[in-house]
Amino acid sequence: MVICYIGVGTNLGNRRKNIGLAFKKINALKNTRIIKESRFFDFPPAGGPAGQRNYLNAAIKIKTNFSPINLLRKLKAIEKELGRAKSARFGPRVIDLDILFYGDRSIRTKTLTIPHARLFSRDFVIEPLKEVL
Repeated sequence: MVICYIGVGTNLGNRRKNIGLAFKKINALKNTRIIKESRFFDFPPAGGPAGQRNYLNAAIKIKTNFSPINLLRKLKAIEKELGRAKSARFGPRVIDLDILFYGDRSIRTKTLTIPHARLFSRDFVIEPLKEVL
């Protein structure tokens, strides 16, 4: 199994419930278990349309047997199940699940960049991540 770190964010609806449901669905994936969860952090939006509500952010440490691309597919399916729809870049969202790290691998493809491309420039990712490292 590989250790991975996932960033989680939401600014629509019941934000705590959205994150809790995402955690539950991730933990229910075959051969995947959450090892550690961060606290929830409230941050203002980083760009995007004006007037957005603050985001609630968290991070989790997981063990998984999924390949990076299959894990990405599973996370995108969970986002869709929870009601995420296409919106403006950096726009409001019910849930956002990002692979921050996948073991010690470095990946750069059209659909997946690990470590996450903007990881080190965003406090809303770094603060929760520090709690699960």
